[in-house]
Amino acid sequence: MANIMDYLDWRGDLSLGASEFNEVDNLILAQLVYVDFTGIVPEPGSGGKITLKEASERFFETHTEEEIMARVSMTKMAAFVMKKMAQTRRFSEIQLSGYVNDISDEEQSQFSVVCVTLEDGSLYVSFCGTDSTIVGWREDFNMGYLSTTPGQVKAVEYLNQMADSHYEVIRVGGHSKGGNLSVYAAVNCRKEIKERIVQVYSNDGPGVSKEMMESSAYREMLPKITTILPESSIVGMLLEHQEEFKVVRSTGSGIQQHDAMSWEVLGTSFVYAEAVAAQSILLDKTMKAWLSQLKEEERGQIVETVFGMLEEAQIKTVDDFYHSGWKTVQELMKAKSKLPEETQKVFSRALKLLWSEGNKTVKEQMRHMVADKSRKI
Repeated sequence: MANIMDYLDWRGDLSLGASEFNEVDNLILAQLVYVDFTGIVPEPGSGGKITLKEASERFFETHTEEEIMARVSMTKMAAFVMKKMAQTRRFSEIQLSGYVNDISDEEQSQFSVVCVTLEDGSLYVSFCGTDSTIVGWREDFNMGYLSTTPGQVKAVEYLNQMADSHYEVIRVGGHSKGGNLSVYAAVNCRKEIKERIVQVYSNDGPGVSKEMMESSAYREMLPKITTILPESSIVGMLLEHQEEFKVVRSTGSGIQQHDAMSWEVLGTSFVYAEAVAAQSILLDKTMKAWLSQLKEEERGQIVETVFGMLEEAQIKTVDDFYHSGWKTVQELMKAKSKLPEETQKVFSRALKLLWSEGNKTVKEQMRHMVADKSRKI
């Protein structure tokens, strides 16, 4: 089936005037920010801009295809999406500016974003999802027990700074964690910016906290929020959602469906399924029931301990973990036995609760299936 690369072949020769901005364009721009534009795209406050065509040329002057493909991360294909975009009428002359790539171990934050000015003068603010850094993954887990993360605060500050008044039309979007940052920033930015936002895209991004979902600011922005999930969504089902989902078909399976390159495209839209797959609903129900029984400090303790162990082992990226070998994994497992007794108790309780909730959910699902079958007979 076709994906966003095929879309660039189909629609690449058409300007926005000939074919208006659509949801597939959104996903492509959400992927663009996964490219490391350090030293290529001007930073905020510089006033500078660079065309995508020039940015692509400069990137591939210092990066080889072999180097990119050797990475473990599923987002590595973003560089090749950019290269193809640079060859099209639709995207080659779009302007990039305000690039930030801020990774802070101290703040437990991985924050990356870029502004895209389209040919019609509209602005797309593209927030990056989780990259290959362990810090980035840690921030994702922090969302499970913190009301606000450093990345969310930075997202609001960035949107307030970059959404100048001369941009009459603003779209905000991102993939994975970037989708969550997009929603958070749009809900919490200045009023005069909110009025110019026409769409907020969360591409398989986690939801928001229950507190935020119940706020008046969130309800006001809700009609502008578009959430797109693959059938077997895992990441996008996390936290709370009030908006309706669009469920896209994927050529991948399980967690591989999180990879935007696997999303099926037809014309100017995605190929949609009727609903999220049953296994995703089961997992979501299990996780929410599990987390509801853990105290906030227990959630934090689990996250702090796991990622502290990775830090102790000098594992900074997913690639580090992948290439570390079995010996490092064994050392991590041994490290658990050296934890304080109270921390070990928290771990044991959490695992027992997770197992218990998983069994409950599966049994409940089986009862429903039997009842449905009986009614049909």
